Amino acid sequence: MFLLSLEMFSTSKLDYFLFISSCIICFIIITYMKPTSYIWAQHPVTSPSYYGVVGCCIFQSRSSKAPAFLLCSGSGIRCAGWRVRRSDTEAPKRPRSYPGWSTSSPHLVQVRERIRINGQPIGKDIFTKYFWQIYGRLEESKPASGGTMPAYFRFLTILAFHVFLQEKVDVAVIEVGIGGAYDCTNIIRKPWVCGVASLGIDHTQILGDTIEKIAWQKGGIFKPGVPAFTVSQPEGAMAVLRDRAKEIQCPLWVCPNLDDYQTDGTALHLGLAGKHQRWNASLALQLSNSWLKRRCSPVDQSLSAINHENTRVQPATSFRPSSEMMMGLANTEWPGRNQTLKNGEVTYFLDGAHTVRSMQACVDWFKGSAAQHEKNASGPVARVLLFNATGDRDSAAMLKLLVPCHFDFAVFCPNITEAIVSCNADQQNFNVSVENMLTRCMDNERSWHLHNRSLDQGGAGLLIEERLVPDNQADTLVFPCILSALQWISQGRDAVLADPNKQVLAVKPNIRAKAAVLREAAQIHVLVTGSLHLVGGVLKHLSPTYSN
Repeated sequence: MFLLSLEMFSTSKLDYFLFISSCIICFIIITYMKPTSYIWAQHPVTSPSYYGVVGCCIFQSRSSKAPAFLLCSGSGIRCAGWRVRRSDTEAPKRPRSYPGWSTSSPHLVQVRERIRINGQPIGKDIFTKYFWQIYGRLEESKPASGGTMPAYFRFLTILAFHVFLQEKVDVAVIEVGIGGAYDCTNIIRKPWVCGVASLGIDHTQILGDTIEKIAWQKGGIFKPGVPAFTVSQPEGAMAVLRDRAKEIQCPLWVCPNLDDYQTDGTALHLGLAGKHQRWNASLALQLSNSWLKRRCSPVDQSLSAINHENTRVQPATSFRPSSEMMMGLANTEWPGRNQTLKNGEVTYFLDGAHTVRSMQACVDWFKGSAAQHEKNASGPVARVLLFNATGDRDSAAMLKLLVPCHFDFAVFCPNITEAIVSCNADQQNFNVSVENMLTRCMDNERSWHLHNRSLDQGGAGLLIEERLVPDNQADTLVFPCILSALQWISQGRDAVLADPNKQVLAVKPNIRAKAAVLREAAQIHVLVTGSLHLVGGVLKHLSPTYSN
């Protein structure tokens, strides 16, 4: 979750500068509150008493300018940033600033990434101040709460709402943690518009093991009479979303292809790589346009005339994006998702895909991006996979999709940044033992070998042509931490990792001998995927100043 700022400047016409990526998500609800309306924290997952204790039991708007809340949920791209520029039509000579906030998870390196102002994580002093305010109040209330404290994500959700109130923001983008119907963020009573992006199988122990069950959970943030948008979905998922909309009595629209928007022949360029992001961008345009029109017009005829009893799934109408919207799409960035980072002769392809569907999108992106980089290589290129998966994710199914990429090495490690105790507790998982993490890595290694054997018995290679390792199977290695894996993969060819102060475990001679291929290749291409936490740990080492 994170905070952002929404700035409005005086201009001669209504124009908007959007960092559209804040809407490139799986669920968004934009909530409108009238000056006299309230939002009660009534939810079965997070006890209302927790919100009441910290003063978040009700939210009341502070002026006749109604604030907007955006609730986001699901797998895929999260909220990357949002900024709006428009003329103040009621007072054109008085530019006004409307602060806003947003919630998203997980963080990559530091927990402060979940709370941002002006696109930057809040400072340690601000975070610390609000943290202890919330912690102290909850600690004092433990006797009345059965001696319990809210869990990690629920605590951060309460903290985020507290920051919202203290910072007096007017716009909030809130990403649901898991699902939607029963998530602790789903406390907004009067949403404005909702968006559902492509659905995938994830968190099956909580949400269900079919796309239909997951779609039911996602539809739980629909609200009566509130327009909702989605993209093309599997037939079963679409049917469930349609039934949920009918049950809740809200209209549902399907977004058009991004190429269908009216641009006078100018192609819409998206800063995020990957074909699937174009559908997310279309959803972002529809959600943004819907909210911006209603925010600037007290009575928007196109939306006030909605027949809320019409629950058919309807095609959304394309429109002409403003130049600011097009700039927002082009400038969208989101670390750890389809991200390429080149350090010397080593190029890292970072994508936090952790579902089968998102992994297929990752493979498609990696195929095209790596091929482009190989064209500029002066000699053979070595390919390395760095993989980990956590929780109930289907590692075997994801690895099966990766095998045809023909990696020279497949490297597995837990989401532990360093073998020594790291000073960054934000990247430590205290719910799983190191032994269990390493066991999962070895299970992943066995799955990789199994899929490799299946491919050798008749499967066709999809991506590459020629291997640097002579036999038919990639060598596999398991390392105890991310840093040791990266330093072995880079073989001293990445100056950022060549830090004498970094302590790693000694590498056995036979493992060092295998790395001759990496030392002799013209370039090394490393795909890091399977877990956003793994990607975050890699970014911590490759870009030490990332969180600053």
